Amino acid sequence: MPKENQYNENGFIPLHGGYQKLLSYKKAEIIYDGTVYFCRRFFPKYDRTIDQMVQAARSGKQNIAEASMASGTSKETEIKLTNVARASLEELLIDYKDFLRINHYKEWDKIHPYFKRLSELNKNPDGNYESFRKGIENENPEICANVMIGLIKVASFLLNRQLKRLEEDFLKEGGLRERMTHARLRERNKGKILIIKSSLL
Repeated sequence: MPKENQYNENGFIPLHGGYQKLLSYKKAEIIYDGTVYFCRRFFPKYDRTIDQMVQAARSGKQNIAEASMASGTSKETEIKLTNVARASLEELLIDYKDFLRINHYKEWDKIHPYFKRLSELNKNPDGNYESFRKGIENENPEICANVMIGLIKVASFLLNRQLKRLEEDFLKEGGLRERMTHARLRERNKGKILIIKSSLL
């Protein structure tokens, strides 16, 4: 997981941040931009669904970023916020599926001719909104919604994988309290070594 910031190279606050490089964040950013476009296009101006979907998309993106920055001092917060991001995207996924069902459109299955192309686009780690623009802004609403659904499913998969990795890292390394204890003991041991060395001179 990309991390960039550390206040003290030998301190107890670990490397953290770097969320811009996370694939989950990149997908969430596309999802947010695509959702803003989708809602403005397909819902009446004052429809409450717009606020609900845009806020869910924003929550997905923002919580990934906040979790990344919080990881320096709280693994618990990082895990909680990552899960909030995943839950927000799940809520958004249901909204897109509702749109398809209510308007009598079909959700693509794995044998749909467009599904393979969408899967190929989603495999590109450098993909951005432009990579998906033709699908997101397609004249066919069914295509638009299915592209968004595909993006959300990939982002959710990535967040599931992140949560699993965070759990594994916590079990191996512990949290901030353990790091603080180890750092303090390390400093104490340095002092003892210096005293021993000086007594030998």
